[in-house]
Amino acid sequence: MFNNKSILITGGTGSFGKCFSAYLTKNYSPKKVIIYSRDELKQFEMQQTFNSSCMRYFIGDVRDKERLISAMRDVDYVVHAAALKQVPAAEYNPNECIKTNIYGAQNVIEAAIAADVSRVIALSTDKAANPVNLYGATKLASDKLFVAANNISGAKGPRFAVVRYGNVVGSRGSVVPFFHKLLKDGVTKLPVTHEEMTRFWITLDNGVEFVVQNFQRMQGGEIFVPKIPSIRILDLVESISGTREYEVVGIRPGEKLHEVMVPEEMAHHSLEFEDHYVITPAIKFFDKTINYQKNKLGEEGQPVADKFEYHSGTNPHFLTIDELKTLDKVTL
Repeated sequence: MFNNKSILITGGTGSFGKCFSAYLTKNYSPKKVIIYSRDELKQFEMQQTFNSSCMRYFIGDVRDKERLISAMRDVDYVVHAAALKQVPAAEYNPNECIKTNIYGAQNVIEAAIAADVSRVIALSTDKAANPVNLYGATKLASDKLFVAANNISGAKGPRFAVVRYGNVVGSRGSVVPFFHKLLKDGVTKLPVTHEEMTRFWITLDNGVEFVVQNFQRMQGGEIFVPKIPSIRILDLVESISGTREYEVVGIRPGEKLHEVMVPEEMAHHSLEFEDHYVITPAIKFFDKTINYQKNKLGEEGQPVADKFEYHSGTNPHFLTIDELKTLDKVTL
């Protein structure tokens, strides 16, 4: 699919961008892989490892639409991974979060249409479902923008879809490397915001593979949600530290006890496939009627039950402590 194609990744120096770039250059022969981000030092550091002839590095911010249009010239596929993602930082800096996560999303959409790219996938988060924090609210707004973009682009324009998944194991700024650093620094009790907290859990490799699959599946307007396991925070503590010693520090501003990826209110718009769910658009597109029950790969889905909710606390699949230990060794 990506052979002799040009792919642009916004926020490309992040954990996802690096893993996605590695996947593309290992499994395909892309014409160009364009890393679009605003930090020249991170780009310089990334170039030391990702230096194949197809790699390109563009300095730019998603807040700058004209730069995005220039960067997307002759691009076939776009992954929009750029975002301000830290929940407490968003609570204390709401204007900056809105500028990047909402206005930046709109800029990516308008640039993709202007540059006539083929397909765009935006990365979302479980925090966008029934959001209680500003980060989640901005990502929900972003999701809505990318779904509605299929109307704006018209019948022959780019197709847009969203991939929504949970916490990425070992990604930059996530809890696993944070816990390891604390233990290395001599902390004996790991900080826990609440003993009953649960989270969806996905590896970076699985997240990248899911995005690749959905470029193949997408018809435009879908929110793709993978079926992934959950974890209990105290199980994570034990798997990393070897003990259940912890200190309750309280839920941070804007933080949830559990996460939801398919809210009950969207059950009547949701389909279940073998390894994922699809939330279909609540709006009708003017140019075509799409049968979302059968995707571009020929996979068939069925409507979920009334009042269905995909919730990290009631997920039937929880990782055991031994599974968490194994996963930790793989991602270190």
